Amino acid sequence: MTAVLDPQNPVAPHPDIAHLAPLLGTWRGNGHGEYPTIQPFDYLEEVHFGHVGRPFLTYRQRTRAADGSRPMHAETGYLRPNGRDRIELILAHPTGITEICEGSLVAENGDLRIELDSTTIGRSSTAKSVTALGRSFTLAGDSLDYTLRMAAVDQPLQHHLAATLRRDN
Repeated sequence: MTAVLDPQNPVAPHPDIAHLAPLLGTWRGNGHGEYPTIQPFDYLEEVHFGHVGRPFLTYRQRTRAADGSRPMHAETGYLRPNGRDRIELILAHPTGITEICEGSLVAENGDLRIELDSTTIGRSSTAKSVTALGRSFTLAGDSLDYTLRMAAVDQPLQHHLAATLRRDN
């Protein structure tokens, strides 16, 4: 990876995240959500992958209603490679949920495929009952497809969200 220094971040990316470099930057697009306990909905999503010069990526996600009128959800955390073909995602949600996911990573010709399943879900006393999460990321060129599976409120693990994001910078 040729390190291009961002004026906002003068630190070069750590060599252990070179295969994740195609994710760096901000991604924006539209998504759709559904679950048996709620009405289907559309939303706008922004995801930012950054780095601080250490062997992990920072991760920040925000969603808004499809008309942009109100914030909906947010997540903050870290994407941590574990060798060339394994990866971990560590997240905090403002809804009182923490999430640790682990899974596989395939990096070929600048494209990425990440499959993650939760190993631990933490919940505050006021959080909804979420018992499992799974995520898929597929990066091809300047398009990032994302899906989320969820088991919550007595429902089995099943599709919840899907979005297609485009590189913004």
